[in-house]
Amino acid sequence: MNTFAILASDVVAITVLAYGVYFVRHRRREMLVAYMSLNIGVMAVAMVLANTSVAAGLGLGLFGVLSIIRLRSSALTQEEVGYYFASLALGLIAGLQPDPWWVAPLIAALIVAVMYVADHPRLYANNRQQTITLDAAITDEGMLTDRLELLLGADVQRVIVERTDLVLDVTVVDVRYRVHSSPRAGAQHPMPAHDEVGVVSTAMGSR
Repeated sequence: MNTFAILASDVVAITVLAYGVYFVRHRRREMLVAYMSLNIGVMAVAMVLANTSVAAGLGLGLFGVLSIIRLRSSALTQEEVGYYFASLALGLIAGLQPDPWWVAPLIAALIVAVMYVADHPRLYANNRQQTITLDAAITDEGMLTDRLELLLGADVQRVIVERTDLVLDVTVVDVRYRVHSSPRAGAQHPMPAHDEVGVVSTAMGSR
């Protein structure tokens, strides 16, 4: 009976995590199969290993091997990496069936709750990150920050210069910034002329 309750709690937890939290927020359908199959597969293997004398070592080894294989097989966002490890942890905990039996459902509920809060869209909703290519070689940090704030119409919080090419007159930066609360706030900042600054956004995300 206790085993059934643990397995049922794991199925409920991964279903809520994958379909109720992840997909609602990120809408990447193929990851649902990955999260569900990973969770159930790890749980099944961990249940078998739990009956052997080397369960702990093999369990940790399985955790590490699966992490390396999955993370090297395709590009994942940092949020998806978090969901991936949460799915893996849920399956491993349920498969090992800690004593007393209610520990596994309690930890599963805690993991789902933490992921729900940590990835909530209202948490730091105005924070953004982009990799930007400017058609100007700017070596002065203050001038670079001012140019980015003018271009983005936002408060730049950190700038990481990835490349400054004085020959091609190009600057590539990783910029973290906070947009204004009002959706029309950016209208107060005029966009520079095309021959003054050009920009190509190669990556963007919320942080």
